[in-house]
Amino acid sequence: MKDDERMTNKKIVFTGGGSAGHVTPNIAIMNKLKADGWSITYIGSRKGIEEEIIGNEKVPFHGISSGKLRRYFDWKNFTDPLLIMKGAFEALFILRKEKPKVVFSKGGFVTVPVVMAAKMLQIPVIIHESDITPGLANKIATKFATKVLVTFDETLNHFPNNKVLFTGSPIREELFKGRELEGRAWLGFHDKKPILTIMGGSLGARKINETLRKLLDSLTEEYQIVHICGKGNMDPSFQGIKGYKQFEYINQELPDVLAASEFIISRAGANSIFEFLALRKPMLLIPLSRQASRGDQILNAQSFEKKGFAKVLFEEELTTESLKSQLDSLKAEKATLQKKMTENSAPNTLEIILQEIVKAAK
Repeated sequence: MKDDERMTNKKIVFTGGGSAGHVTPNIAIMNKLKADGWSITYIGSRKGIEEEIIGNEKVPFHGISSGKLRRYFDWKNFTDPLLIMKGAFEALFILRKEKPKVVFSKGGFVTVPVVMAAKMLQIPVIIHESDITPGLANKIATKFATKVLVTFDETLNHFPNNKVLFTGSPIREELFKGRELEGRAWLGFHDKKPILTIMGGSLGARKINETLRKLLDSLTEEYQIVHICGKGNMDPSFQGIKGYKQFEYINQELPDVLAASEFIISRAGANSIFEFLALRKPMLLIPLSRQASRGDQILNAQSFEKKGFAKVLFEEELTTESLKSQLDSLKAEKATLQKKMTENSAPNTLEIILQEIVKAAK
């Protein structure tokens, strides 16, 4: 990037948190910027999942106060705005010290005070929205943003025309370097049965975990199973079952595990499903219900189903029978799903985002 090379003070602050989906896409971008000589700092919430994830990337991390904004009544609605204002002053102090050229925000409530502080200091802000419909935090942050980048083309009409740009989802390049043989070896699996990987998201998925475990006897006759069940959700009584491995979380070995996996069962967080799409992995999506979320995962899953990239099973309909039936359909339609995924013409997301960062920084 010639324009980038001419730029001095190549400093950027990233923000995003609350779930892994608001953090891991940032890593894909940060790795490219590091290679281009940028200095990177991260602002997240205190005691949030982002501090642990970013800590693995050896990027300086600053924790600030952050309150949650809700569309429903809660007594914390009276105190959380004070936390947001406190967080804004803390972010103001950090940004004045760091003097970044640009702030990149991935979403989550911790980003609101950061982008507010950036606006006060006239630092350009780029927001990336993962889901089809924007969350409340990004709706607020848009008012302070220079540019809004979106993952789904369906999202374009939710933001001002002069600010919004369709980019797709940034994918970590290390995912494409996964090695199937190493993945099998690490898991202790053979090549006689396909590997089915189940991911409930960074916070786990209780109902998916319970339903899967009820089916283990029959499923292990057809598949070798990798069960990423979330922190605190491992069940010692299932340890040692042949053809079944459970983990709270898989980090560095994940590219190899995904390379070895033939089928995926997953929540429908935008970051994860676009990674599976890029890897051409047939997926069965079980989105978070409207009772447990604002319904964004349902829209994500329906979009992928409509485009022929995935099968969908709603959590309200999740039983041992429906899970087995949908898995059978996934297996039968493997070739069709992979053909549709191969035909998908995704934009060069990382390059577009890097260009926008350089443009904003100048």
